[in-house]
Amino acid sequence: MRILVVGGTGLISSEFARVAVERGDEVTLITRGTSPHPALAGTRALHADATDASALRGALHGARLRRERWDAVVQFIAYTPDHVTADLETFAPLADRYVLVATAAGYASFERHHPLTEDTRQENLHWQYARDKIACEEVLRSYTGPMAWTIVRPAHTYGRPRIPGYTGNSRRPWTLVDRMRRGADIVLPGDGTAVWTITHAADVAAGMRGLLDTAESVGLAVHITSDEALTWRGLHREIARAAGLSDEQFDAQVVCVPSDALVAAAPSQAGSIYGDKMHNAVYDTSLIKRLVPGWSAQVRFAEGVRDAIAWFEEDPARQVVDAEANAMFDRIAAIYRRALDEAAS
Repeated sequence: MRILVVGGTGLISSEFARVAVERGDEVTLITRGTSPHPALAGTRALHADATDASALRGALHGARLRRERWDAVVQFIAYTPDHVTADLETFAPLADRYVLVATAAGYASFERHHPLTEDTRQENLHWQYARDKIACEEVLRSYTGPMAWTIVRPAHTYGRPRIPGYTGNSRRPWTLVDRMRRGADIVLPGDGTAVWTITHAADVAAGMRGLLDTAESVGLAVHITSDEALTWRGLHREIARAAGLSDEQFDAQVVCVPSDALVAAAPSQAGSIYGDKMHNAVYDTSLIKRLVPGWSAQVRFAEGVRDAIAWFEEDPARQVVDAEANAMFDRIAAIYRRALDEAAS
């Protein structure tokens, strides 16, 4: 299969490219060409700012002249409906199928146990990112052109470059491990018992590649997640264990803080907290398993996070901490530890 990947150096996109190459696909990546990491062996690269329709079309001009055609274009970096609209014009002469990587954060939240299916209503009152991705999906549903399309909705995904935490950990993922190892407070939301689904990027990539093999996935939105749902406390405990902490050490470092307080301390995180992480997220994965027979998430979180920490440990240059996030955690943890002391007095 000939696959054009828009992106290719991100967490999921790099894994998808790797899976496709291992499958024997002919893979072309569209990237800015600025990544410090070497291009994946076995791929071809076109360099352009894929958020600029003119630049993207310029990079693809030679392919159009040569009448090249791809079986699928997989778009990882479209965040607005205007971008998707431009993509449909750009890729219609070049590809048979357009795959949009959207987000499971678009699902509405519920005040009861509600396993999420692809038919769950989409609504996000707090996060513009999720609303924009919902609007991107709507562009495809109204599309009447020649390309087939499929929507993929990943949820909270992790892998070697990303160690997942509740908040304050996305830009510099080593921050959380560093705090754990030096005995700093570990801030958890609420009482840490909200249930959250975590999925390794390799499992998402394998499911995505499988969707390209079936015409049944055309015109569908499909979320690709594991069936491993942990509480936030359980998720952080597994990270702590992988970092070498005992359960007793971890429990002593935990400070539980309401989500409202975390947003007050870091207002830029309001969307991802109120619009996503503070709610339970458990997914019904029957659709992806039906469309891709034999697929299921293979990487357990305990295994995957050990591998991620080992990857960071291979190169000290990767072990960068976020001073701003550290200061925020220290400040808010101190407030709540004082409050607990006062409540006990």
